[in-house]
Amino acid sequence: MDYRKSAQGVLDHIGGSGNIVSAAHCATRLRLVIADNSKVDKEAIESVDGVKGCFEASGQLQVIFGTGIVNHVYDEFIDLAHIEGGTKEDVKAAAAEKQNWFLRAIKTLGDIFVPIIPAIVASGLLNGLLGGLSSAFPAIAKSDTYNIINLFAGAALSMLPILIAISAAKKFGGNQFLAAVIGFIMIHPSLINAWSVAGLEEAGKHIPTWSVWFGAWHVDQVGYQGHVIPVIIAIFLMSKLEKWLHKHVPAMFDLFVTPLVSVLVTGYLTLTIIGPVFSMVESWVLHGAQALIGLPFGIGGILIGGLYAITVVAGLHHMYNMIEAEMCSLAVPKNTWMPIATAANVGQGAAALAVAVKTKDKKIKSMAAPSSLSAFLGITEPAIFGVNIRFMKPFIAGCIGGAAGGFVAAISGVYATAYGITGLFGFLITTQSVVMYAVTMAVAFVVAFICSYVMYKDPVKEEKAEDKKDEAAEQAGNQEIASPVAGEIIPLNQVPDETFASGVLGQGAAVEPSEGKVYAPADGTVTTFFPTKHAIGITTDAGAELLIHVGLNTVELNGQFFEGKVNEGDRVKKGDLLLTFDMASIRKAGYKLVTPVLVTNPDMYKEISPAREGLIKQGEPLITARV
Repeated sequence: MDYRKSAQGVLDHIGGSGNIVSAAHCATRLRLVIADNSKVDKEAIESVDGVKGCFEASGQLQVIFGTGIVNHVYDEFIDLAHIEGGTKEDVKAAAAEKQNWFLRAIKTLGDIFVPIIPAIVASGLLNGLLGGLSSAFPAIAKSDTYNIINLFAGAALSMLPILIAISAAKKFGGNQFLAAVIGFIMIHPSLINAWSVAGLEEAGKHIPTWSVWFGAWHVDQVGYQGHVIPVIIAIFLMSKLEKWLHKHVPAMFDLFVTPLVSVLVTGYLTLTIIGPVFSMVESWVLHGAQALIGLPFGIGGILIGGLYAITVVAGLHHMYNMIEAEMCSLAVPKNTWMPIATAANVGQGAAALAVAVKTKDKKIKSMAAPSSLSAFLGITEPAIFGVNIRFMKPFIAGCIGGAAGGFVAAISGVYATAYGITGLFGFLITTQSVVMYAVTMAVAFVVAFICSYVMYKDPVKEEKAEDKKDEAAEQAGNQEIASPVAGEIIPLNQVPDETFASGVLGQGAAVEPSEGKVYAPADGTVTTFFPTKHAIGITTDAGAELLIHVGLNTVELNGQFFEGKVNEGDRVKKGDLLLTFDMASIRKAGYKLVTPVLVTNPDMYKEISPAREGLIKQGEPLITARV
């Protein structure tokens, strides 16, 4: 392809160089921050030679070219636009600056909650499992083993303020250990447990108070178990105070003065003002959400299920973490929001699947089918941005399906015992109402699928000679691609990155490596070797274009912990060592090592599928490509 022509095509359809705020690229995507999005013609961009998709997410316009192509297009794009290239972090910062204060606040909530979701999910799964077992076998609740595991199940939720405090300090740039102290202060054993207050009041017992601020204010001596907003506000204040003290306290006293003042001031303000005031605000939010869901005739479920996907597009869905956290922090966790969110997600997945079934366009089908599957697992961005919004009618159909499923969820009262997962995995945390959860998903699926199938029509396109399948592909034979690494095979749709999991970059499989070495999976030529050494592209002698991407988001390491053994343009034989990487250091830096191995020219083949499951040795067949 003509990289410069493709770069010019993208530039023309985004409003020219004057409409660019920032530009960067990763292994597969051109990432742009645009000044005026109304000047962007996404449909025209998707018609540019080499473009495999175009969507907006997190304030960025992301144009998918694929490995081995995007870096060349990017170089031409920067040259044509007469701008300086940036990094992914530059683009993220520019995108965040472009957002208004409300969207930045919502994003902050998401950044704080995402790291602690695994702990909440584990706690919720244990709660759900124990609830199901005790319902089926009541006697088991009296066993010591049950009580020990029940202690594990309640740990994350009872210590939630500490988890939130640590994550918030990381986000706001404060000391995480001081933040943990503030979190512990808020649930100190000397305080009355927040979940015990209602019982004490019903029993007519007095809740002790403190007289603070010279007697002008009285606050209950009650803990903040399960609270969210007061913790975040407290840690925001602590981080600002700590940074100010670091700047103004002489270095010889900083080690003593800064921690002391930070904890003393923040702790006192938290227990006397921040906690009492913002816990009341939080209770209003919770009661509002519960009241909405509880509206008569399932109206609340219809509204939430129908509008949920729209809030995802707007980037507002991160605030739902807070609502779900509060619902799960009740004495008896009842997350009634999650099943309605699942209905919305399943609706979008079903709408995309209907497009995949009905369309005769191979490119649309190759995007719609895998993106629908990821939506059923709770990852909706590929379906929404890659398919449904693009054609709009499927998006509307998905919203209708979400509203129908939300109606069922609201009138049935189905609930989860945790948050952080939706879709099919949600069965693990809805053990108390699993039948109605299944009905909710089924209704959302059927309604959205039928509506989308009826409403969708393939766009009319002119036939182009270059759209015909390359003759070389017809002559190529079936190929077996060997695994470049040893480890455990992971199905592509289970890779925790929506772009890889959706299959939009290509088909194949992924491997969780057991050693830090990557070998050539076939005879061929190294067509791309990124300066960051985390991704390598190979064109095999049989014509398959392969991408080996070591880890997820490892481009951010800028080559640290990677060592290349070949160069771009080198001929390689199957089994030649391509690169090495330090597994322990990469994991310690917080990155996953899941390594997707993709065939990035899938149109050459009728079928691309994993050759096996389970553990695999380097050199054993990983992918089968059939013409």
